[in-house]
Amino acid sequence: MRLSLCSLLVFAGLGAVACSENTTAASTPLEAPASLSSISLDSAIHLDWADNAYQSDPSRFSIYRVYSASYDLDRGLCGTDWFAEGTTVSHTFLVAQLRNGVPRCFATSAISTDGLESEWSPLWQDTPRPDGRNRLVWAVGVNTPQAGFRFWLDGNANGYGDPGELGLVQDGNRSDIDFSVFVEPADSSLWLVPEFAGDSMQLYQSSPVADLTSIDFAPATGYGRDTIQAVPGYGYVFQRLESGQYHYAGLRVTAVSRQYVIFDWSVQTDSGNAELVPPKRAASSGQAVASR
Repeated sequence: MRLSLCSLLVFAGLGAVACSENTTAASTPLEAPASLSSISLDSAIHLDWADNAYQSDPSRFSIYRVYSASYDLDRGLCGTDWFAEGTTVSHTFLVAQLRNGVPRCFATSAISTDGLESEWSPLWQDTPRPDGRNRLVWAVGVNTPQAGFRFWLDGNANGYGDPGELGLVQDGNRSDIDFSVFVEPADSSLWLVPEFAGDSMQLYQSSPVADLTSIDFAPATGYGRDTIQAVPGYGYVFQRLESGQYHYAGLRVTAVSRQYVIFDWSVQTDSGNAELVPPKRAASSGQAVASR
């Protein structure tokens, strides 16, 4: 079901904007945006949609309006708590100040110069999540106090990635880290070693990935406890089982020496959510969803 602005305002009890349902043959709504996509960011979502409303009638185009609502990931449904995030003259919009790990549903519409609103775009859902770039972790035995890494430590158990809880370089001898770095004495190669009892990992694919953004969704199966060699350009995905809940994390190695590894990483704080794509280039995350 797509709602017009007036229907939305009546439903939500928002009376600040006047409604007008009068149309004539010479004054009809613009085309609805034909598509909508997004990029998951840290505490934000970047939206991008088809610019067909403007392109079809530039002289009558005024603005795009952006809406958001809650999203039930388990049921695959957008909530009914829609509200207007803002307006823009371009076909992109940054929805900021979001809580990481909380799924949101989005839609956009086009407003003409005579105040008519189009139908909504297809609905789209995405989930903001933390990430980081160029993290350096040493090998155990070289600099052991900085030879371990933990994607997320939910110290206050609130389910959110708060400051100081994410991307932690820790002692490589700890048993509660996600992985340590091991140096193979025979050839000085470096290997990623799962440490926490609930952690498993796998190589994302059998060839290098262009960027961490290439690791968009974590695979559902194929994880194991084997160590895997750290190779520049390759991507790795972690499945973290902690307190009965799965969380997913991605890693792309950018450089390897004989003593340390440098990598980019992302982690999804929403349990069971496999979306991992971070903000680096315009690669779409999220997915289209159906209305109620």
